Amino acid sequence: MSKFKEKLLETLGDLSYGELNEFKLVLQRPETTSGQPRILKRQMTQRVDLVELMVQTYGERSVEVTIEVLKKINRSDLVQRLSEISSGSKVCSLRPGALNAVSLPYAGQSFSSPLSSDEHFVDKHKLELIRRVTNIASILDELLVKKVIDDEKWEEIRKMSTLNDKMREVYTCMRAGDECKNIFFEILKRQEKFLIEDLQKKDHVLFEG
Repeated sequence: MSKFKEKLLETLGDLSYGELNEFKLVLQRPETTSGQPRILKRQMTQRVDLVELMVQTYGERSVEVTIEVLKKINRSDLVQRLSEISSGSKVCSLRPGALNAVSLPYAGQSFSSPLSSDEHFVDKHKLELIRRVTNIASILDELLVKKVIDDEKWEEIRKMSTLNDKMREVYTCMRAGDECKNIFFEILKRQEKFLIEDLQKKDHVLFEG
C-alpha cells in the first residue's frame, strides 16, 4: 500500500465507529465534494474499501476531501497528519478485499514433530498468547487492514476492558480457517516479536528433547 493510502487509512482508523458513520454521511453531501461524483453509502463498507473508493473517485483530491470532512465532524486534530501528504503524491491502486496470505510454519514444523501437521502455532500457544500479548491496539489495526475483522468487530474489541478479553475475542475470528491464523501469526511476529521468539524457543526445546 502506498504511503498516500496508508496515511488516509491511519487517519480513518482513529475515528470511532460513530464518527466513521458521520464521516460517510458528510462525504455524501454534494457541497463536500464540489460537484464531483459521490460515493454511495452502500459502497462504504470497511475503512480500507472507503480509502480505495475515495482514491478512485477523487484521485489526488482525496486528501483535500478528507480534510474538509474531518473539519465538519469536529476532528480537526487529525488534519495535521494529512498535511504531510503533498498534493502531487502518486496514487497507486489497491485491490479491495485482498488478503495477503502467506505460508507460515505450524508449531514445531521445523522439528519433525507429529504436531506439525495437526496444530497451528497460534492454537498451540493460545493460552500463553491470551495471557501475555500486550500490543493489542496495533494488532487490531493490522487485522482490520488485512480484512480478518471488520469495522464493527474492531470497534467491539477495542471497547473491551481487559487485554485478555480482547485477545479471547480475537480468537473467535480465527475460526474462519488457517488463512486467518497465518495472517494473525505474521502480525504477532511483528507486534510481539520477543514473545513469539520465546514461544518458538520453548517449542525447539520441547521437540529437541
